This record gives sequence, structure tokens and C-alpha cells, in this order.
Amino acid sequence: MSRLDLSPDARVFAEPWQAEAFAMVVALHERGLFSWSQWADALSTQVKAPGGENYYAAWLAALESLLVSLNVTATVEVDALAEAWQRAAHATPHGQPILLENDPARSA
Repeated sequence: MSRLDLSPDARVFAEPWQAEAFAMVVALHERGLFSWSQWADALSTQVKAPGGENYYAAWLAALESLLVSLNVTATVEVDALAEAWQRAAHATPHGQPILLENDPARSA
């Protein structure tokens, strides 16, 4: 197990999507969509699940499951959006930002 890097130059998030997932959770909580105890329960469930050792993947899965359980969205919508992002990622030139507009299925 690696030690926590507390140096001033340490990166809090390894990837930009991790910071975005964190910010979404904070913003949705601040808007009153869910309580911190609801969030902690959802995150705990995902961290304990197989594959939960990837913390921010568990974070994202917890957010998705909480939004579904609160009837904000449906699993089918989350899955469709994830598939659109995958298609957009494959269609985006290396080094360019991935945008949903790059999903070839959007223009079909």
C-alpha cells in the first residue's frame, strides 16, 4: 500500500474525470438532492463491491446508483450515455477533448 502524498505538489485527482465526479456529488448534495448519509451509504456499498478498490470508479458507480434510486434517471439512460461517451472517445483524435458531439451515432 502506498503512503498518502501530502506534499504541496501532490495531485488530488489522477484524472480530470475524477475531479468532475467529485464536483458533481458536492453540487448535487448542495442542491439538496441527497444527504451525506445517503451518499456515504451509496459509496460504501460500491467500495465493498467486487472491483471497488478503484476508488473513483466506485465513486462514479455510487453516483449513478444513487441517481437511479432517487428516480432522477434510469439505468437504461445511464448506460446509453456511457455507450455514447465510448463511441465519442473512439471517434475523437488522440489529444483532443472527448465531446458527445463526436459520437458517430448522434449524426446517424
